[in-house]
Amino acid sequence: MVTRTLRDMEGGQALDTRTLKYLKALVTILTVTMILGFLTIVVLFVMRFGEMARIELPDEIVLPEGVRTTAFTRGDDWFAVVTDTDEILIYSRVTGNLRQRVAISSE
Repeated sequence: MVTRTLRDMEGGQALDTRTLKYLKALVTILTVTMILGFLTIVVLFVMRFGEMARIELPDEIVLPEGVRTTAFTRGDDWFAVVTDTDEILIYSRVTGNLRQRVAISSE
């Protein structure tokens, strides 16, 4: 078994104690920075997803008979439902009434 010392690895010159302390400080600072960055990202995700929980959605949406919903989106005063029959149904957020029907044509 070969045992190497710091003196052997550096061609006969021992690493300076100050250099080792400097490298240790750099590694410690990098570790702390990465931990703080990770915690910041986690906090931002929690805050952002917490805001999403407060989105006001209608209690129920009356769809035409035989239609199933495939997607939902909303604007300031409207919300839209994409259906499995390739239509977009746009409803008023205030009244819940159907405002517009948009047929999606395939090319």
